[in-house]
Amino acid sequence: MKDVKISVKDLNLSYGDKQALKDISLEIPAQKVTAFIGPSGCGKSTFLRVLNRMNDLINTVNLTGEVLIDGTNIYKNNIDVVNLRKRIGMIFQKSNLFPKSIYDNIIYGPKINGITSKKKLKEIAERSLKQSAIWDEVKDRLDEPALSLSGGQQQRVCIARTLAVEPEIILMDEPASALDPISTAKIEELIHELKTKYTIVIVTHNMQQAARVSDYTAFFYLGELIEYDKTSKIFTQPSKKQTEDYVTGRFG
Repeated sequence: MKDVKISVKDLNLSYGDKQALKDISLEIPAQKVTAFIGPSGCGKSTFLRVLNRMNDLINTVNLTGEVLIDGTNIYKNNIDVVNLRKRIGMIFQKSNLFPKSIYDNIIYGPKINGITSKKKLKEIAERSLKQSAIWDEVKDRLDEPALSLSGGQQQRVCIARTLAVEPEIILMDEPASALDPISTAKIEELIHELKTKYTIVIVTHNMQQAARVSDYTAFFYLGELIEYDKTSKIFTQPSKKQTEDYVTGRFG
């Protein structure tokens, strides 16, 4: 695979005595969409959080193996985790906007990172909202509370807030699972547009969504990576019977 952005080697992760991920190795390509699928509790969200060290916040976690981003092991002791998370944005299942205006939500990250010029902050806000395909809906109401928006709009503002700090990688943990079909379609359309600039990894329990938005798909089951390949192959000619049973709805 050329242009590998993230390379994971022999990764094991446990919470105390419970092993959540077992011997995971895979390579995630740059500027593509990679989907993680599998039944609830199979480890896909845990693995997603490995990629920006969010599991560090849990005391009982023990992790072995390597996670390389652009060839650098992000679990080395000298890694600046704050800087790492600036490079790797995260979109959660439920939008997690601050109780502030739409504008203040977007410029929060850039301000924390030292940008003070009002002109520059305005430019960042406009660019991010345009990239998130919501500028036309909110450009006249930037001073209104972000929480007054609909669920689908809030999720796109969350994406804009993530893009405002110019990450290289965007992790999405079931970003459309709480949304109606129209909002979901907008988020999926947005993912297609964003992959021209960003590496995107999405966890989804929706098989059709994985088939629609991703270039590569990884199927997890009980903490193991069962199969990882181009999405077209996973959904039409999987190598493993377990994968075939899952994508055809025989279990899960």
